[in-house]
Amino acid sequence: MRADEPSPCPYLPDRKARFVYLRPRRLGPGVYHLLMDLNFRRLGGVVYRPACDACRECRQLRLPVARFRPSRAQRRCLRRNADVAVAWGAPEATAEKHDVYRRYLRARHRGQMTGDWEELADGLYEAPPLAHEVVYRVEGRLLGAGIVDVEPEAMSAVYFYFDPDLADRSPGTLNVLAMVEECSRRGIPWLYLGYHVADSPNMSYKAAFRPHELLDDDGVWRDGRDRATAVRPRG
Repeated sequence: MRADEPSPCPYLPDRKARFVYLRPRRLGPGVYHLLMDLNFRRLGGVVYRPACDACRECRQLRLPVARFRPSRAQRRCLRRNADVAVAWGAPEATAEKHDVYRRYLRARHRGQMTGDWEELADGLYEAPPLAHEVVYRVEGRLLGAGIVDVEPEAMSAVYFYFDPDLADRSPGTLNVLAMVEECSRRGIPWLYLGYHVADSPNMSYKAAFRPHELLDDDGVWRDGRDRATAVRPRG
């Protein structure tokens, strides 16, 4: 395990962030699930978690799939996107996806990532066997794509990007709802959506999916509506 030096926080611009990293030789079934319950996330061949000195805002958020119920706004999103074709398969970096990825970064995450081909192909798409990709198209046009890790007891949203010209379709919401549906189809009980950061617009939207649980500093999952209710992690 190694730790980096403090640098500008990718989620809260007025703060510094510090992360610790692992590069596992292999992520077998169940291993990454255990790491997520220790607040780790995966990107490419690396798993990481925050190790900030004075901030604990990054909290892993997960949905109990069997108890999830879409809100009225989320049901509207499904109706609005009834014409979207959803395809699950192996991760594959293409020039078409790279174009959408670059435009997404310029519109949503300016300055945080380079958007070059190596970042996409050798970073985001450097995927272990547990990685899948879900691709969304409207009449053949690429709406968005997401890298998703699939374990026997958990699915995890790794990264999602979309065409900013089609943002009015709420593709991020659509992506979460599609993952919930796939979890239900596969009998997977938990959907991990990554870090929830209450004061970050790019991260706080996850709390709109209910019910959900948040991982606290003591390693206990607590109901997002009342974090005094403890849910012990697996293992």
